[in-house]
Amino acid sequence: MFPLSLTLKGFRGIRDGLGRDVLTLDLERLAGDAELVALAGANGRGKSTLLDNLQPFLTLPSRATLAGPGGFSYYDHVVLPESEKDLIWLHAGRRFRSQVVIRSNGRRATEAFLFEADAEGRWHPMALPDGTVSDGKTGTYNRCIEHLLGSAETFFTSAFSAQGKRQLSAYQNSEIKTLLADLLGQEHIRNEGKKAAQVADLLKAGLVAVRGQQAGLDEQLLRLEDEHQRLGDTGARITAQTRARSGAQRAQEIAHTHLARQQAAFEQARGFEARRAQLSGERSSLIRAGKQVIEGIAAQVQAQRQRLERLEQRIAHRKAQRAAQRQTLSLQHRQCDAALQDVAAVRRAGHRLSLVESVVASRAERLQSARHQTQELSRCTAAWEVAKQRLKAIEREAGQAALRAEELTRRLGLTREVPCAGTDLQGQCKLLGDAREAQVLMPSAQGAIRRLSTDEADVRRQLSEHEARRRALAQASQVLERAERREAIARERAIRYGRLAARRREIEQALTRRKDIEGELEVLAQAPNQDGDSDEERVERLDIGTTLKALEAQHEQQAKHYRQGLDRMDEALAALPVALDGRVLPEAERALAAAQAAVAEVERAHLQAVRDAERRDALDRQIRDRKRERAGAAARIAQVDAQLGNWNLLVKCLGNDGLIALAIDDAGPTLAGLANDLLLASYGPRFTVSLLTQLETRKGEQREGFVVEVHDGESGQRKRVEQMSGGERIWVNECLVRAVALYLAQNSGRCYGTLFSDEADGALDPARKRMFVAMKREVLRLGGYAREIFISQTPELTAMADVVIDLDALSVTAQAMDV
Repeated sequence: MFPLSLTLKGFRGIRDGLGRDVLTLDLERLAGDAELVALAGANGRGKSTLLDNLQPFLTLPSRATLAGPGGFSYYDHVVLPESEKDLIWLHAGRRFRSQVVIRSNGRRATEAFLFEADAEGRWHPMALPDGTVSDGKTGTYNRCIEHLLGSAETFFTSAFSAQGKRQLSAYQNSEIKTLLADLLGQEHIRNEGKKAAQVADLLKAGLVAVRGQQAGLDEQLLRLEDEHQRLGDTGARITAQTRARSGAQRAQEIAHTHLARQQAAFEQARGFEARRAQLSGERSSLIRAGKQVIEGIAAQVQAQRQRLERLEQRIAHRKAQRAAQRQTLSLQHRQCDAALQDVAAVRRAGHRLSLVESVVASRAERLQSARHQTQELSRCTAAWEVAKQRLKAIEREAGQAALRAEELTRRLGLTREVPCAGTDLQGQCKLLGDAREAQVLMPSAQGAIRRLSTDEADVRRQLSEHEARRRALAQASQVLERAERREAIARERAIRYGRLAARRREIEQALTRRKDIEGELEVLAQAPNQDGDSDEERVERLDIGTTLKALEAQHEQQAKHYRQGLDRMDEALAALPVALDGRVLPEAERALAAAQAAVAEVERAHLQAVRDAERRDALDRQIRDRKRERAGAAARIAQVDAQLGNWNLLVKCLGNDGLIALAIDDAGPTLAGLANDLLLASYGPRFTVSLLTQLETRKGEQREGFVVEVHDGESGQRKRVEQMSGGERIWVNECLVRAVALYLAQNSGRCYGTLFSDEADGALDPARKRMFVAMKREVLRLGGYAREIFISQTPELTAMADVVIDLDALSVTAQAMDV
């Protein structure tokens, strides 16, 4: 994989570092045939963003939590609504183009296209041998990239050293086995293992189904046995129900005989019952007739009593009406007397009202005159204050004018004292020029003093006039206050007299009304029998009493007549025989119905017992069938268990702990030899590494594992890479990683063409960093790689590259373009 050009649009690292939304990097033009290409620039320039995008996988390895898809999202690293990555690269002599479009305007979406150039340079979507075409979906894009370059894990482990990348020694046993299996080309074994695993999964699914079938059979068998046990001994139940049916039939016959006897006795007593019913009806009719007559008499008595009550109410109403009329007239008479108490004051107010109104008008005129004088005093005071302020301003301005005139006089006097006067230098002397300017300004200053003197005299004259007018109006406020008080007193008196005069009509009406009330009271006092009953009322009261006495006598006579009739009816009823109990015949009928129901119930129980016996025979047959089916299912389960064990063993043999582990054990010395060659060529003979894939436990047993062990030639000690210093550990890890890349290129035929490294030399000292560059060139030579693109913050290491791409220069260019 050899990148040719890269265009990034909308990536946050480029905008923050270079101030650009779009950046194009033409490696064909900038790098040419260089082997080591360095990306240089200050921190934050976007170097890692560029390096991360120089590979076609859909991830930025320095920002990803996982090496492959799923551990990274572009949306956190773009800033435009539609951002884009366009990478043109070579691989195995073929030209490819990766286009990734990231849309984040509302609904997020990512499209990825992989194009391949034909012989004429035209781009076409890449198609895999199985018919998969790169159609813009990320899934098909990843399949096409993995077909060309292998897995992302292998690429980022062997060819791309990103920032924050885990060291190879930190990989877990399963992770290193997966990686080395891909490096060793053991994918076909892994695929066979996957197929075996699929067969094992199918067997497990079938086993689960058969066991589910067995569990269903066990459940059915348990349910059938429970039902068989619940039915119990059906033969004994049939015998018991037969005996019960015979007893119920005998009880039915006895109940039928008893009902026939009761019906015969009922027919004999029916004639007496008819006579008893006739007498009872006549007695009820006599009681109803007596009640109607008695109720009629009672209604007449009630009507007469209501008539008497109405008479008493009329008399009481007449008396109350006369008393209320007398009370109302007395109250109105007192009200008229109260209204006539002010008659003298009303008449006096009527005579004096016109005089009081003329006094109010006169005092209102005086009040208006006093208000005019007060307003004049206010205006005079305001003018006096204004004149005083103006006089102060004139005096201040006059003082300033006098000072200015004095200053001009002083400057004018310098014409006699300046030594250059009359010489050739007088035209250049500043003092002499100043004195001459004062001579020109002197007349205007003296004129201002004369004008201010005249203005001061006018203002002082105005002050005198205003002061004289103020003294003349000094008592205006007291006069106004006295006039307002006198006018208010007069107006209050006029209002009081007006109110009293307005009551003259009321007084006249009260006099007239009092005369009328006295006449009505006199008529009421002369009316006869005003508190007693009238003749008509006494006659009506006597008639009501007579009628009530007659009705009482009639009531006693009718009650006696009807009581005698009832006594005769009771004697006739007592002479009849005792009536039969009406409950006997219904009870006999109910007993017969109960006996019939008991017979029917016994018949149903007998029929159910017969049916249960038939159901028990059917259950016996079903239980035998289910036991036979369960035995067959158990045999199938045993057969599948045996096959599943064989397939699981095959899966293990074809997995990481089987043939792949053996291949890794064989490849371990080769990888260690490549790493040691790199260490010897770049670092010297001090360190040699060995890869241990079989580890000894505390019990002395061997188990699968992966440990990088380092031998120090200076101290003669052996230790794991985790126990080394930070710089030494980085060096050994880089040699191991590049050894993996070399092994991949030499043994699997997969050579990426370009290696990538992002600040992998951070913990090395200056001498080791220079040796680090030597190791890079050795890796390129041994592996047949064309180029390595790296980032380093060490200027000496960057200077050792064949070509340096300076991002600071690109930033300066962008700023110049903005200007």
